[in-house]
Amino acid sequence: MNKINSILLVFLLGAFLISSSVVGQDKEPRKSPKSIASLTIGLETEVTFTYSSPSVKGRVIWGDLIPWGSMPGNKYSDNKPFPWRGGANENTTIEFTHDLTVAGTLLKAGKYSLHFKTGEKEWTVMVNSVNDQWGSYKYDATKDVATFTVTPVEAPLQEMLRYGFEDYDGYTATAFLHWEKVKIPFKIEATK
Repeated sequence: MNKINSILLVFLLGAFLISSSVVGQDKEPRKSPKSIASLTIGLETEVTFTYSSPSVKGRVIWGDLIPWGSMPGNKYSDNKPFPWRGGANENTTIEFTHDLTVAGTLLKAGKYSLHFKTGEKEWTVMVNSVNDQWGSYKYDATKDVATFTVTPVEAPLQEMLRYGFEDYDGYTATAFLHWEKVKIPFKIEATK
C-alpha cells in the first residue's frame, strides 16, 4: 500500500469515527418512554399492554391536552375526528396468548390496538385489529373487533401514564389506564 492510500485510509477512518460519535450524541431518551405491563391470568394466558408513557408535567390533561370527545383539529382527510391513542407515539396495544374476554366480548388470541373516545362521564374504548400504526391518525372503525363503554373513576395523581391490573382473582382481573387523576378500568377474563 503506498503512502497516499495509507493517508487516505486513515483520513476516511477518522472521518467515519467522528461522524459516528456526533450522530450518537444527538440521540436523547424519549420524552414518553416505551412501557410494558403484563399479567398471567387463568392457567397460562399472558396479557400485555405496550404503550408510550407521557407525563402530566403540570398540564391539565382531561378536557384540555386531551379534549373531550375526540381530537379537534386532527381530522381524517374526509374530516372525521379520530380517537385518542391511549398514550403517546405508536399505537397502544394489548396482546394476549389465548382467547380472552374483554369487557364482556370474547376476543381471539392476538395483538390489538386500543383507541379511546374520552368523556367527562363516559369513555368509549375501541379494540382494533390494526396494531402497527403511529397514533390513531389512520384509525379505521371498520377494523374494530370490540367496542365498549367505561365509566371513568377519580383516582390519585399518576404523573406518568400507566396501564396495569388490579382485583386479580385467578381467572379475572381489572385492567386499567391511569393518568393524571383519572382511571379507566375494564374487566378481562381468561377462558377456563
